[in-house]
Amino acid sequence: MKTDNNIPELLCPAGDLNRLKTALQFGADAVYLAGKEFGMRTASNNFTNEELRQGVEYAHKFGVKVHVTCNTIPHVDEIEKLPEYLTFLQDAGVDAIIASDIGTISLVKKYAPKCELHISVQSGTVNHITATEFYNMGAKRVVLARELSLEEIAKIRAKTPKELELEAFAHGAMCVSFSSRCLLSSYMTGRDANRGDCAQPCRWSYSLMEKTRPGQYFDITENEKGTYILNANDMCMAPYLDKMRDAGVSSIKIEGRAKTEYYVAVTANAYRGALDSLDCEGEWTVPTWVMDELNTISHRTYSTGFYFGRPENAQTYKDAGYIRDYALTAIVNGYENGKVTAVLKNKFLAGTELNCLEAGKVPFTVKTDKLYDENDQLIDSAPHPMQIIKIPFERPIKTGSMLRMKVE
Repeated sequence: MKTDNNIPELLCPAGDLNRLKTALQFGADAVYLAGKEFGMRTASNNFTNEELRQGVEYAHKFGVKVHVTCNTIPHVDEIEKLPEYLTFLQDAGVDAIIASDIGTISLVKKYAPKCELHISVQSGTVNHITATEFYNMGAKRVVLARELSLEEIAKIRAKTPKELELEAFAHGAMCVSFSSRCLLSSYMTGRDANRGDCAQPCRWSYSLMEKTRPGQYFDITENEKGTYILNANDMCMAPYLDKMRDAGVSSIKIEGRAKTEYYVAVTANAYRGALDSLDCEGEWTVPTWVMDELNTISHRTYSTGFYFGRPENAQTYKDAGYIRDYALTAIVNGYENGKVTAVLKNKFLAGTELNCLEAGKVPFTVKTDKLYDENDQLIDSAPHPMQIIKIPFERPIKTGSMLRMKVE
């Protein structure tokens, strides 16, 4: 957990209640989430009002803060429903509300004054004047635009009130747009990215066609599949967290409210380990296991975005595919008679070498030379999702830990 030794807060995504609990288990200092309306990710399950209350209560038991996104650009009929929802968020004990629209910001101050006001990345804050004005409007924190370099962030930090917190993305998917203000999805599909319903047309394959030659297509990058000309690589700043800290970043943010529970566990655990290791003397280097972990999740080619200037490897044009090295195999739910018990997620054969992700520990190997079913009968394979399996192991493994296997 975050201490007073100048280590930034670890802010993790929570697409639903299970993922919130996973983020907490694997080291989040704070989580960000959305209700069924007003959040920028409709693809995730999001929270009903009752689930949101449960999530806040659960998080607060562990000293973890809950930030709720109200960062869509609401139209007339939508914004009229916002005061009631903001009143509910304050009553539920939410720690912060993330907003970008000026009207929404004014309503947050009026109907949820006990909640911190955080200015969303959607606002595109790229200079100290803007950041200071948001502070003067009552903002406790500004989520900085992804287009900033670390040098620019340091200048913003030096020229803004010290009470204003600066949050910045460290990991996850990036948009080809200015801080997510994208019109492409709405234009091509009718799904408004600025109201949370992005169809991700920036990941599609495109070809060029000349006006007077209808039906005659030309490859933009001399590829028979066309070009993924708008496809941005994923961000990974794990090796440079010391530089983000030194630039004045208060909170390290992980993108991914629409991602899986496994993604949340891996990123939270890896960045928790990396941030905790910052508290050392001498020159810092990210632990090797952290990068190994971040390569186990489904991701596009990693880049550092704009943090070190204009990026050289910001996009992948040949496809929009993901790199997938590992598959979630089972989730640990107990230990008895020298055997770890787990709920199966993906089938595997006895003898398969598994890797275990346990909160607060460097990942380790679990061998399955012997594999048992729930009745302690020796089995050759585990083929049925949700079946209970048992694996001999020398010690208990925490409930909720994840077993995974290498995939081709």
